[in-house]
Amino acid sequence: MSLFIIVCLIKAGTISPTRRKEHYNMKTKYRTTTIILIITIIVGAWSIPAGASPPLKDSYIINGVSSSSMAHKPGDDFKVISSLGDGYKRLYDYPMGYSIDYPVPMQVDCSFSPVKTVLASADTSLDIYYDNFTGTVHNPAGYIKYSRGFLQNKALYQVDLDRTLSIDGYSVDLLQWHRPKILSLANDRNYYLHAIFVKNQQEVLTLLLKSSQPIDMDTWMRVINSVSFIPKEGNPALKQSYSRPDRPVSQETQALFDQYFSENASLSWGIYEYSAINGLYDLNRLENQLGYRFHFLVWYQSLGSEFPRALANQAYEQGKYLELTMATWDLAPGADNRSVTYDVLNGKYDAYLSDYARKVKDFGHPLLFRLNNEMNGDWCAWSAYYASTDTELFCAMWRHIYDIFKQQGVDNALWVWNPNDQSFPGFKWNSYLNYFPGSAYVDIIGLTGYNTGTYYPGERWRDFRSIYAPLYHEYSLVFDYPFIITEFGCNSVGGDKPAWLQDMFRQIGSYKKIKAAIWFNGIDVDAAGQPARIYRLDENKAVMEQFAQGLKNSK
Repeated sequence: MSLFIIVCLIKAGTISPTRRKEHYNMKTKYRTTTIILIITIIVGAWSIPAGASPPLKDSYIINGVSSSSMAHKPGDDFKVISSLGDGYKRLYDYPMGYSIDYPVPMQVDCSFSPVKTVLASADTSLDIYYDNFTGTVHNPAGYIKYSRGFLQNKALYQVDLDRTLSIDGYSVDLLQWHRPKILSLANDRNYYLHAIFVKNQQEVLTLLLKSSQPIDMDTWMRVINSVSFIPKEGNPALKQSYSRPDRPVSQETQALFDQYFSENASLSWGIYEYSAINGLYDLNRLENQLGYRFHFLVWYQSLGSEFPRALANQAYEQGKYLELTMATWDLAPGADNRSVTYDVLNGKYDAYLSDYARKVKDFGHPLLFRLNNEMNGDWCAWSAYYASTDTELFCAMWRHIYDIFKQQGVDNALWVWNPNDQSFPGFKWNSYLNYFPGSAYVDIIGLTGYNTGTYYPGERWRDFRSIYAPLYHEYSLVFDYPFIITEFGCNSVGGDKPAWLQDMFRQIGSYKKIKAAIWFNGIDVDAAGQPARIYRLDENKAVMEQFAQGLKNSK
């Protein structure tokens, strides 16, 4: 066998008798390959048979960017794609420590490398998630059980295969299922397969396959069996970022955006007051005590709710703008909210949403429209926890509702996208980044993080900085948008609330992209109806005085 052919076989991966047990070392491989290639060049053409094909060439992805050179720094996000010559390629993901074979038509997307790598073709996508539970309450058994939670909706999902495999000594949870097609999605990927590799009691690797066609298990078992864990090197880099596009809105709505959310806008304040739907008397009294007029007023709606025209008119007459929160809960008796994402996408609520959009349009004045906030929390029916762990369905639902508003000519709404500050559960498939519907569908990025206090076991007192500093930093890396704290508060149980407020007002001005902050002036009660989280400003004199002083200093 000529030296040239040996090189080709090494590159193609066919000479690999210990492939499954191999701990691949990139530096050693490429040093060896380079030496062999140099020798090949020196010995000359006599060693190359007539008509032989050139050696298969590797490609590289460095910090999310494709490259023809393997040159990279030690801490870079370095990935290698090798052609195997048999209709498959092999991806080496060094920061996450695995390799995997995949069919050639699929393209590799590493733009969200810290969260996932996506392999995609026209009708199929494979999301690859690596989770490390060190320092958390999670473990592989709990992760597997939780990632199957959607199956409780037995009327919707059909399980096709459910088994546990052993691959190279690793336990692999294999689950195949499907659901009915969503008629509004042109290429709905309703056939699923997940394979969860338990590397150890802290680490799991998840393959989530989604296809618009029934799954060819021969093809995908080859992919699953190809998975190998390799030594980690470098750090995953987030390449993707988003910025707000120019979007046609009414002149008055543009004026609102320019006044409150432009780069040079100063911080403004808003509030939630539960009694506002019956009139603004209590809110006006609170404002008089504080010596401040709030610019924004939060109100909550569910599927079937009437657009609150009277409240919108009163608020507008007093110089306030609604932050109208639409949560796709169906509160009708007997409604199964576990299926609400599919129901919306299948058009069940199109007539209602169209009518609601017309009423928003008829109002004629600007408002903030916050759709399905805290989607990365399992307390929300629109979370992927209820939808095959498939976050793309949330994005599709968002775009579906947005398109209905657009069809009704709504140009007086600014769309606010608003995850919770922490994902529950804290798994990669539930990362807030997976839920972003696209730049064209969002005007303002919402931030929400509460100091919930210590009423419930497991909760801890969190100061403002510990909540918002990491959140602000991470969001600023991804989103070139104005930010709004859409709702937040501090409990009275577990610490010094006036001191918390004093520190909050001292800190908040340093986060220049936060253009508005809205206080949740309410109370969460426990199962017995007792106050558990007391966020109200008027609960005592000390809290009121501290908040009033903070507002005065922030002007």
